[in-house]
Amino acid sequence: MTGFADCVISKRVWCPKNQASVSRVPWTPSDSYAVISFLMASLIEPFPPLAAFFRNSMRAIVLLLVGLTGGAVYAEMPSPYKFGAGQHSSRADVALPATVPDTAVATPAAPADVAAPQVPTVGLTISPTFDSTITNNPNSAAIQSVINQAIAKYQALFTDPITVSILFRYSSTGPDGSPLGGAIASSRFVYYTISWNTFTNALRADAKTANDNTANASVPSSALTPNVLPGSAGGRALGLNTPPAMFSNGTVGAGGQYDGIVTLNASTPYQFTRPVSINKFDALRSTQHEMDEVLGLGSYIGGATDLRPQDLFSWSSPGVRNTTNSGTRYFSINGGQTNIVGFNQTSGLDYGDWLSGSCPQSIPYVQNASGCPGQTSDVEAASPEGVNLDVIGYDLAGTSATPTQLLNIATRLNVLTGDNVLIGGLIVTGGTSKKLMLRGVGPSLPLSGALSDPTLELHFPNGSVVTNNNWKINDLTGQSQEAELRATGLAPTNDLESAMVQTLAPGSYTAIVKGTNNGTGIGLVEAYDLEQGTATKLGNISTRGFVNSGDNVMIGGLILGPGASGGSRVLMRAIGPSLPIPQVLPDPTLEVRDANGTQIGSNDNWKINDQTGQSQEIEIRGTGLAPSNDFESTLVIFLSPGNYTAIVAGKNGTTGVGLVEVYKLDN
Repeated sequence: MTGFADCVISKRVWCPKNQASVSRVPWTPSDSYAVISFLMASLIEPFPPLAAFFRNSMRAIVLLLVGLTGGAVYAEMPSPYKFGAGQHSSRADVALPATVPDTAVATPAAPADVAAPQVPTVGLTISPTFDSTITNNPNSAAIQSVINQAIAKYQALFTDPITVSILFRYSSTGPDGSPLGGAIASSRFVYYTISWNTFTNALRADAKTANDNTANASVPSSALTPNVLPGSAGGRALGLNTPPAMFSNGTVGAGGQYDGIVTLNASTPYQFTRPVSINKFDALRSTQHEMDEVLGLGSYIGGATDLRPQDLFSWSSPGVRNTTNSGTRYFSINGGQTNIVGFNQTSGLDYGDWLSGSCPQSIPYVQNASGCPGQTSDVEAASPEGVNLDVIGYDLAGTSATPTQLLNIATRLNVLTGDNVLIGGLIVTGGTSKKLMLRGVGPSLPLSGALSDPTLELHFPNGSVVTNNNWKINDLTGQSQEAELRATGLAPTNDLESAMVQTLAPGSYTAIVKGTNNGTGIGLVEAYDLEQGTATKLGNISTRGFVNSGDNVMIGGLILGPGASGGSRVLMRAIGPSLPIPQVLPDPTLEVRDANGTQIGSNDNWKINDQTGQSQEIEIRGTGLAPSNDFESTLVIFLSPGNYTAIVAGKNGTTGVGLVEVYKLDN
């Protein structure tokens, strides 16, 4: 644990107890003075000005006496957060030789650390220091080369304007002299105790990539644990005041100059060049693994009581978190919908590492819980390690990703008369106009009871209306528009169907499909984005109509277009009882299906998540789109590019006027 002097001189600093992964600071002469300071200050604590003056005076005396006696210096951390030290060890999936005489080097009693020369970088800077276990080794140049290669990878990947200080070692013992045993590598790191709200607010404010937005959407507002424990480097990546605090012997305290220590076990048969021979371990891969730990990867399982940042994205199934060492657990940034990589659940291996198979591994990721000889891998932007570092606060270079967009929406419904015609709403967002194609379809639908002759109206925000009856003729001009519409590739297949191409300024619009001469039947209203690459986009669509039963329920289709972000967080609502009209659908239900017809989400009453049985009220209210009636349905879901269908029906076969809505929550 941290030295008692740390705890009593600065009452902000945590004294962790009974954690094997936390280093112990030896008692020093300063501790005696610190105890006196603490006890005396406690007696006058009811008098804040006097207590503060006394503590500050005693702190100065302590530091002076420490300097005179040669004891360790402890000063108040320039940070309001508690801190401690964590430790990680990497294991091999094969037996290791007891010694490797030509490379094993004993740790000197007083290592002379050598800071590597700094190469100017833009963004993330990793400042390495090589201790004498490296500088005195005959293979020093090769060892340093591997470390510098690893550093170059991270500096190229991330743009955070921070400097991370790491001490690198090559020894069969840890920085405190304890044997590494069967570990092929080890790391120690500083972590801070940050309140849930402070950490998650910083995480959301730091969002710069599409992955960040997706991942943050899965982080609840209500605390899963009172605090979160980021590494000192990871905290600074989020803009938090979490300075380095580790000394070269692995202890932590004010004045510690390192964010962490990485030790490659000199008893491991490492190779420092690639390709790696079948009986050697890749030193570059192991170096990256331990650097990931210093940067902030790792789980609280088996040690702490508060979550580490990585634990925020640990799931067992869609919508179901798992932050225990039992059952299935995997890394996902979209609420468990996509399993990026499994977490290790094997006792004795690190629970923050990836699930790994026996050697040779089919996918030898850098962060696999056990390593294999003869296999190599690196941290990349799209690797699980790169994605994980991205979503816990680091900023990937060159990832101002092109967002996915709603390219098409369509709703099929039984079109009646009066208030029960098919009414579609859409919102165009952005700073410029957007070219869209709208269609009213009926006779070409491959089902009985189709609307025989639909008409289409588009209502503008200023109250003006544009109409079309039969798509080949422009109603406004009376001239043919057939060539223009065929050029889109979306011309209707029946002459009686309706269509128009319009360039719409940002705003809210309404498209209405009804039958000519009050005809009725099943109809379809559609909107297509004809300018997919622009910043202006369809931000919301909705359709209102009479929801019947059987084949005449409300069926809404949408197409989510491709983009570098890989998908979007979408909110869907089924509204009924809150509509200010007669004959509303009293209790709507909502289903979402993918292109294969597989149900991927459902909801009955919006406050409860149907998939988990738990409350989702806070999450939904956080979007600003919570329904006003408890019987209405809402679903927040991450959708990859593709075709989807939303189905609104009445519970227990009830009927009435209902509304289906789709909102794209990310940009």
